[in-house]
Amino acid sequence: MALLVDIKHPEWITDEALRRELLKFAPQADIRVGAEPGNPDDIEMLAVSTYYPGEALRYPNLKVIQKTGAGVNNILADDDLPESIRVVRLQAGTSGGEMAEFALAYVLQEQRHMRQYHRQQAASHWFAYPPRRAEDTTLAVLGLGRIGQLVAQRFVDNGFRVIGWSRSPKQITGVKCYSGSDDLSTVVAAADYIVSVLPSTKETRGLFNRPLFNRFNSSALFINVGRGDLVVEKDLIAALDDEQFAGAVLDVMSTEPLPAESPLWLHPAVQLTPHVSGYHLGDAIADIAENYRRLRHGETLLNPVDRKLGY
Repeated sequence: MALLVDIKHPEWITDEALRRELLKFAPQADIRVGAEPGNPDDIEMLAVSTYYPGEALRYPNLKVIQKTGAGVNNILADDDLPESIRVVRLQAGTSGGEMAEFALAYVLQEQRHMRQYHRQQAASHWFAYPPRRAEDTTLAVLGLGRIGQLVAQRFVDNGFRVIGWSRSPKQITGVKCYSGSDDLSTVVAAADYIVSVLPSTKETRGLFNRPLFNRFNSSALFINVGRGDLVVEKDLIAALDDEQFAGAVLDVMSTEPLPAESPLWLHPAVQLTPHVSGYHLGDAIADIAENYRRLRHGETLLNPVDRKLGY
């Protein structure tokens, strides 16, 4: 039984680097890399970041696809993926904590007017703005799974008023939680900052469209660290052009890398980062090795994906 590591993002982590890390947890494991997969009949587990349609069919005995992250939409979109192949994801404290840190960094930038001061410096202009107080600021987290809870807790710990929204009801200490489609408009209308960590599912794709943007507070900042296809980008641009809300921080886009001709690049109200909010695998590497062990011994896998729900 072999595990094939085929990440396809060497600028992030190479297959060989992840293989070396995995061997620390499973020194006897047969772990191969994308450039040298060997006999495809041996591959029973595939670890990927990017997945191509039909990729699973290359390996006749494949049983598990391990996503090296939380989002599995590109795998579940494969119409040729056999039902017999299980899909598992990562719920890592390391990358989730980094996403919380990323969101906090952009919020604090606005709270302390850092962008304005940077512009003033370029113009040799001296003018002071009063900092915004965390206790007077409402932040909404959309998506209250493992990562969403980490994001919410980071803001609770920093004194913000935190509200949250999810598809099903949740109870989180220090967070006023809402659920269901009827409550979504209420949550975004009440927030000074809106942080989306929602997964890509049938229900969420295109969720952020003009009708929802019209519900945003006029001074709100939208931060998307979830999935790019949740946002109808032309609607986002139109809403920002109409000053429906203050701005957007996008770490994920519907097409990645973002095409050079996209108007998002030069929009004055948009800040872009290249899908880096949750970067390191950290403690999740042990989970990949553990799933390999569990597969070998016929045990229940960590973090299985429900194909009907999409996560």
